[in-house]
Amino acid sequence: MPAPVPDAAPDATTEAPAIETEAVTKRFGRTAAVDGASLRVGPGELVALLGPSGSGKTTLLRLIAGFEVPDAGRVAVGGRVVAGPGVWSEPDRRRIGMVFQDGALFPHLTVADNLAFGRPRPGRVAECLELVGLAARGSAYPHELSGGERQRVALARALAADPAVVLLDEPFTALDESLRVELREEVARILRAAGASALLVTHSQQEALSLADVVVVLRDGRVAQVGAPEDVYGAPTDRWVAEFLGEADVVPGRAADGIVDSELGRFPAAAGLHGAVEIVLRPERVALVTDDGNGVVDDTGGSPARVLRRSYFGHDQLVQVELPSGTRLRSRTEGSVPWRPGDAVRVRVREPVVVLAAELP
Repeated sequence: MPAPVPDAAPDATTEAPAIETEAVTKRFGRTAAVDGASLRVGPGELVALLGPSGSGKTTLLRLIAGFEVPDAGRVAVGGRVVAGPGVWSEPDRRRIGMVFQDGALFPHLTVADNLAFGRPRPGRVAECLELVGLAARGSAYPHELSGGERQRVALARALAADPAVVLLDEPFTALDESLRVELREEVARILRAAGASALLVTHSQQEALSLADVVVVLRDGRVAQVGAPEDVYGAPTDRWVAEFLGEADVVPGRAADGIVDSELGRFPAAAGLHGAVEIVLRPERVALVTDDGNGVVDDTGGSPARVLRRSYFGHDQLVQVELPSGTRLRSRTEGSVPWRPGDAVRVRVREPVVVLAAELP
């Protein structure tokens, strides 16, 4: 680890990003765990760093926190460069609060003493316990708390030191599904109530899309896409991002003069697309009707298909169909129409659709 040197002066901006990484790289042997990754967390933003296992999420988090030294690039926190060529700031000087998977509370200390361990300003412990709804639990020990309460204490401890940013490393993974949904919404509320800037590392698409202001999709150590949740989901930059972020099926087509011709009909396409393309369809964009018009109100026409299977969930259903070419699609619809294997249906696509240049095999 490099010797500590004075931190670089804050950038001359009126409101610097809470976190900014520029072309950060970290190698372990010949493997680039993080490869030229750049991201930005604005003041008061909740940003989700999303990717599959092995994509480099936790390594990038550790680089920001100061637990790893970058091989290249720079890291800034609150407008101050804390890692980069000739600059190194120790973790305890970065004003970063950390929340880990297991909470990492001190078992021999009470809840209040856990929060006071970092020597926050007077009155701050009580403020943070009130913020997370645990004002009456200050004298309890970690083993006396539920899993959700322990994670709220861990968040309160991270906020107690008035950090420039809070880093959350998959904090809901160890919890039961029902508690996970409840707690993640509560954590997002607490962070926003505190006005905190936060970076959440997760492999859960649902968590990232439902909680974050901005989603950063990481693949093989590189940033594959950055955008608002509805943008990365609804307008993925490539097929991998589309399939990683949710259910997606692909229909081949050919583009020319801003139009795509396909088995499902004609759709608009970007003017720069020509030749072989892929139409990426989310199940909720695929509607099914029968030849007598049942299924979706006011839908007519469409492409012929046959139902292969149906998964019923009560509030909705997922129906897989096969087109004459053998291409298979999924349709997510209301659960009121009992489609059955073998039913003849027609497929109607709700625009807009995502059209991407076909990837080489």
